[in-house]
Amino acid sequence: MTSIAPTPVVDGTARAALAARYAKVRAATRDLVAGLSAEDAQLQSMPDASPSKWHLAHTTWFFERFVLMASPDYRPVQRTWLDLFNSYYQSLGPLPIRHQRGLLSRPGYAQILDYRERIDDAMRERLQAPLSEAQAAAIELGCQHEQQHQELILTDILHAFAHNPLQPALRRLPVPARATPLPLTFIAGDAGLREIGHGGDGFAFDCETPRHPVILSPHALANRLVTNGEYRAFIEDGGYRNPLLWLSEGWNAVQKNGWQRPLYWADALDSAFTLGGRLPLDPLAPVVHVSFYEADAFARWAGARLPREAEWENVAQRQPVHGNFVESGFLQPVAAEADDGMQQLFGDVWEWTASPYVSYPGFRPLPGALGEYNGKFMSGQWVLRGGSCVSPADHLRASYRNFFYPADRWQFSGLRLAKDD
Repeated sequence: MTSIAPTPVVDGTARAALAARYAKVRAATRDLVAGLSAEDAQLQSMPDASPSKWHLAHTTWFFERFVLMASPDYRPVQRTWLDLFNSYYQSLGPLPIRHQRGLLSRPGYAQILDYRERIDDAMRERLQAPLSEAQAAAIELGCQHEQQHQELILTDILHAFAHNPLQPALRRLPVPARATPLPLTFIAGDAGLREIGHGGDGFAFDCETPRHPVILSPHALANRLVTNGEYRAFIEDGGYRNPLLWLSEGWNAVQKNGWQRPLYWADALDSAFTLGGRLPLDPLAPVVHVSFYEADAFARWAGARLPREAEWENVAQRQPVHGNFVESGFLQPVAAEADDGMQQLFGDVWEWTASPYVSYPGFRPLPGALGEYNGKFMSGQWVLRGGSCVSPADHLRASYRNFFYPADRWQFSGLRLAKDD
């Protein structure tokens, strides 16, 4: 007789910790939208953004579709919503057109909030019962997925509010302490054979694996991020008028879109629109809302280049995850601390790298529909590292790989310089 190995089950302590994490993540999302009206939550200001209402529904759909529906006894809240709030999982069925999410006036905002409560009730009950390791992994993935959408809620509502002539604020932002200018210096990085990628305990997305060897050439990384003041000097020196600084596609984007400054900067280069409304530009704070093309052009102007992701991770994996995250409440980048060593590796802005978003050697996507989560986007996008001022602190790690198209500017993206040694 053939024996069948029992399905691994997480213990009660781990299940309780997962239940607490689930509750914390879901409450954080609700806090982010607390100041939004139903009209605010309906806004979709461009095809790449989504309404806050849709983010609330889609993150809830994720738990319903991938956790609760794994039980044969579960009945969906609304079967038609299983297609309505799907994002890009083609293997699960038809999807609504992404740039038309703002047309989904029904179900209403109150119905979406009620949907979240009903799924939270079902998940609390599910988390009280035994969980297999695979089920626990799906719940953790859902929490990490929701934290990604917490960032998107803030980036997308910022873009929407920036198009309102009243220039409303999401909330009143605290004023950062006055900073001491930190000179830009370069710190030599390791050279030779090193390892990057996630390879230990704890959560990681599939695209962060497997851990693998890389060969680093002699190089140096800047001790801090590029500032508003430094970027303003690039503009005033004609950076947006000099085609020799730009990649061909970047120069085409400058001409086509009329770029002359970072997204949300005023014509006078003295203020920027933020989640706290229009505020004076801090010359010592990191520049933000620039595309890969702009970051690359600035680096050329500065006689440098962008870091490769392996160079960045090799340094970051020896540093604690410390920085200006969403929990600080600033919701905008702040100036570096006047201190020795590498600064601002985590938080403030997602750092563009010179690395295309492709798979690591030996990469294997997750099985089933969840395999569509990351792998199918490995085409035409560039890697960003480190998190931003709207990232949850416990969502980040040195191996985390974010990715966007090179012309994208509405994310909290900035840059650090690098040089060949």
